[in-house]
Amino acid sequence: MRETRTAPVAQKFERKVSATGVRPGLNSLQSFPRGMECIDPLGLGIIDNKSLRLITEASESSPSKTDRDYLDSNLREKLMYFSEKFDAKLFLARIHQDTSAADLEAGAVALKTDLKGRTQQRKQLVKDNFDCFVSCKTTIDDIESKLKRIEEDPEGSGTSHLYNCMKGVSSLANRAFEPLFERQAQAEKIRSVQGMLQRFRTLFNLPSTIRGSISKGEYDLAVREYKKAKSIALPSHVNILKRVLEEVEKVMHEFKGTLYKSMEDPKIDLTNLENTVRLLLELEPESDPVWHYLNVQNHRIRGLLEKCTLDHEARMESLHYEMRERALSDAKWHQIQQSLAPSSDVDYSLGNDQLLVDSQPLALTGEEVDALRGRYIRRLTAVLIHHIPAFWKVALSVFSGKFAKSSQVSDASTIKNEEKVGEGRYSSHSLDEVAGMICNTISVYEQKVHSTFRDLDESNILRSYMSDAIKEISKACQAFESKESAPPIAVMALRALHAGITKIYILRLCSWMRASTDSISKEETWVPVSILERNKSPYAISYLPLAFRSVMTSAMDQIYLMIQSLKGETTKSEDMFVQLQEIQVSVRLAFLNCFLDFAAHLEHIATELAPNKSSNESTHLQNGYSYEGEEASSVDLPGSVVNPHQRLLIVLSNIGYCKDELSSELYNKYSHIWLQSREKDEDESDIQDLVMSFSGLEEKVLEQYTFAKANLIRTAAMNYLLDSGVQWGSAPTVKGVRDAAVELLHTLVAVHAEVFAGAKPLLDKTLGILVEGLVDTFLSLFHENKEKDLRSLDQNGFCQLMLELEYFEAILNPYFTADARESLKSLQGVLLEKATESASEVVENPGHHRRQTRGSEDTASEDKQHGMTVSPDDLIALAQQYTSDLLEAELERTRINTACFVESLPLESAPESAKAAYASFRGPMDSPSRNNRSAQPAGSPSFSRQRRR
Repeated sequence: MRETRTAPVAQKFERKVSATGVRPGLNSLQSFPRGMECIDPLGLGIIDNKSLRLITEASESSPSKTDRDYLDSNLREKLMYFSEKFDAKLFLARIHQDTSAADLEAGAVALKTDLKGRTQQRKQLVKDNFDCFVSCKTTIDDIESKLKRIEEDPEGSGTSHLYNCMKGVSSLANRAFEPLFERQAQAEKIRSVQGMLQRFRTLFNLPSTIRGSISKGEYDLAVREYKKAKSIALPSHVNILKRVLEEVEKVMHEFKGTLYKSMEDPKIDLTNLENTVRLLLELEPESDPVWHYLNVQNHRIRGLLEKCTLDHEARMESLHYEMRERALSDAKWHQIQQSLAPSSDVDYSLGNDQLLVDSQPLALTGEEVDALRGRYIRRLTAVLIHHIPAFWKVALSVFSGKFAKSSQVSDASTIKNEEKVGEGRYSSHSLDEVAGMICNTISVYEQKVHSTFRDLDESNILRSYMSDAIKEISKACQAFESKESAPPIAVMALRALHAGITKIYILRLCSWMRASTDSISKEETWVPVSILERNKSPYAISYLPLAFRSVMTSAMDQIYLMIQSLKGETTKSEDMFVQLQEIQVSVRLAFLNCFLDFAAHLEHIATELAPNKSSNESTHLQNGYSYEGEEASSVDLPGSVVNPHQRLLIVLSNIGYCKDELSSELYNKYSHIWLQSREKDEDESDIQDLVMSFSGLEEKVLEQYTFAKANLIRTAAMNYLLDSGVQWGSAPTVKGVRDAAVELLHTLVAVHAEVFAGAKPLLDKTLGILVEGLVDTFLSLFHENKEKDLRSLDQNGFCQLMLELEYFEAILNPYFTADARESLKSLQGVLLEKATESASEVVENPGHHRRQTRGSEDTASEDKQHGMTVSPDDLIALAQQYTSDLLEAELERTRINTACFVESLPLESAPESAKAAYASFRGPMDSPSRNNRSAQPAGSPSFSRQRRR
């Protein structure tokens, strides 16, 4: 069907070719009238004028006419199926680019069928007309041979002769008309250029117009002209127009560079920035101008931080140089002083000081260095506070759509297009990226602050350098928490930095507390403070507890302020709450450990003062203490205590003051710091633990003090009992209390006065221990010397000792403990046994006793008979008689001692015996001891013969 449809057209085409004798090209095909068709070699249809126009348009891409003609003919030959250069692939790509695969396969089948049919027809045609073909071939060969002979004849009328003649004529014509043709061509070119210049006059003036607009600040007009030039469709083969456009692009490139440069101005306001970004967006820049601005500002902030670092390093170097110069100046002054003094090695010392300064590096410590570090942190923080909020506000404006709107452009379509361009430009970036930039900057700031804060000298911890640095960071946190001032992640990072720095500061304060406690404990001056300084405390403390209190309050006050600054942040973050609890636990432990450390130092001081028990009889020790070096260390301190007993008492006072007053006072004052993380019972257990620690230490030091005093009392007891010149086996008649007893009591009076003035709350306990120790000492001395000095005790000696024991009991009654009373009963029982034994020995061995020179057997018999009648009840009755007769008078005679012991406590709370002794100053009354003794049945003494220990 397709062959029958296209056959007439093919016949017409063949007839057209045979009639004209010219093979039609594309131009001739394009000139076909509407409806004139060309056969498709695939057999799919026809090639109409539209398809031919496609072929023509495909060939019109070259710049010059000559080149276009060449390409047209070349392309035609490749597209025409009857051409020798026919390109089937090009034909299919150009003509059948929209044809389906099924149609192409059908066309291929049709072509194969047609080719096969034509081949058969050609064979049949040759077979039928073979004679005609042979005749035609012979005729053609004859004609060819005749033509060759004509051409070879030089005088003949061949084509070569005609060609040469025409060539000569053409040469003459060219010589005649060549200048005219050249001028005509030049005129055509000039007219062409003139027309082009007239047509593109605006385009040629565009570079200077744009430059003028830019120089006048009319940036919108310059952009408008540039966009107008970009919209003009220019012929691509006109090179001069290309150069004009290149010049325009160069001007606008410089203009864009100027706009980019203007965004680097740190003082640019938001309006100018928006206008600059809008202009850059209209100029279609290679990179996002807003992102460029954000990067520039971020790098500028980082640069400011680095500049702060460089300035700080320069100042530190300058300060180091000044410190070295001062050290050199001091060394020179030292050299001058040495040179003035006569010395054999002056020259050596001069060089030695210089060498010492040069060889040893100077440590960058002190207030000047910390002041520079504090200033450095303040400058770093000022950079953040001043620049980050503005930077973040611009970013919010950009990504919220409120920034760089092309509101100054009147064309609504242009506005929409630019907004679309802006949205596409921002699609590769997000607000989170800006937040990441800010966090990186804060990370740099954090590293610098951390490093500098750790370098701050701990010796200046109570000064304002560290706390001011924390305040600066807190100020930055408050600035960032304002509306639209910083991303939340940056605020969290800065808050974490603030918490971390605060934690470091608090831990350093805790460390400083313990280190300062150790330091002040080595500087005991042994100078008791006044009663006003210790706030009327009954403990006569030294300056050591007050110095410890000052250290604790100074550190804890700072810690309290830091804790308060962190409590407001715990509601915003669970991590902050956990971190705050950890800090509170650390502070509590440091607080308690400081008290324990101070107690340990007090214990160490007491240990150094403690008597050497194994060497208490050495000649170089006095009262159990070595005085060597003690006086020398305190001789320059006015009012300092030198006596080691009194120093021990000061240690006891310091311990008691810490136990009863200081620990509870400071704990109650600062317990609210960690109160939220602990129960009330736990707080009470802390106080109890502190009190128990100091109580145990108090017992230990009190034992040392009483041991030292017990040595004195033992010496006094030995003087009273053994070295007073009394022979207890033949004692004189009892006349009252001996001076040795009063001297023994004076030892306790001195202790009473010492403890009353130094550690009044420990008075009863101390004297109770010493009184008990005194009675035990009597028992110990009696047992040690019962075979020597006390091997015999007559009734006078017994009555003398019993009177004086009653005297001691009456005066020291407030301090007699139950154990002391039991020991006293044991002592009295031992004396009674000894006196009874001695009386029995006198009866049995009368010769052992010294008698009067005049005597007889009757007298001896009477004495023996008298001795046999002495019984324990008689001795007790006799001792009570002496006590009743002499005790009140002796108490009146030595009333000052009695008053000393009674006035230490209210009279209403004193035992009855003490009241009676005190009442003897106002009027006579029966001795309670005598009344007690008289109430006992005779012959049955109530004295215990067992010692307490």
